[in-house]
Amino acid sequence: MKFLILSDIHGNLENIEKLDEKFKQADCVLFGGDFSLFEHEETGKPVLDALLKKHDTLFSVLGNCDSPDFIDEIESSDVSVQGELTFHDGFAICGSGGGTKFTGTTPYERDEDEIISDFDVVENSSEECADPDGHWSNLILIMHNPPKNTACDALPNGIHVGSEKLRAYIEKRTPFLVVTGHIHEACAIDTIGNTTVINPGSLAEGKYGWVEASKTSDGSWKVEKAELLTV
Repeated sequence: MKFLILSDIHGNLENIEKLDEKFKQADCVLFGGDFSLFEHEETGKPVLDALLKKHDTLFSVLGNCDSPDFIDEIESSDVSVQGELTFHDGFAICGSGGGTKFTGTTPYERDEDEIISDFDVVENSSEECADPDGHWSNLILIMHNPPKNTACDALPNGIHVGSEKLRAYIEKRTPFLVVTGHIHEACAIDTIGNTTVINPGSLAEGKYGWVEASKTSDGSWKVEKAELLTV
């Protein structure tokens, strides 16, 4: 399974157009949120429309620069996994939108409990879908806000600004892949236990990611390749 990993497009239609070959090669597109340019929420819909034209299989959440009301647009387009659990080609995917409260100047800032509550649907399904230890071997999580203490949430000064609760959740449920974004400077690939965490960087700045995964003999999923690319 080949995944095109995008985040933080911020209204930049030009860089979407530069990825035509990658869209063709990908089995699935995972988008970590921020359709819209900061203070220009109207730029979100053209980005959504452009992505829908590029690929039939898109899974997405909202970012902190997106209006909370924009959830209606991605839900009606059947690409939202925010607070929802979707099964596709043998893997399960769920998402959490928005960013943790900081400046208060972006439209979709939430406290950590609100953000983590988007995964309640996973909790409600864990008894039947997880192994006896509560781990998911086929789970992908998309979270706009990164988890704490990885290369994917580190500012240039070395301070980690991610969510402790999101990290704890990853450690609890052990998804095989986590897609995040939000912190443009923290474009990176890291691991939490056996979980691959990727922040592809901002597509508005020409950055994106690519992941290839496969099923193992026991039916679990494993990331075989993960890379950071530029347009």
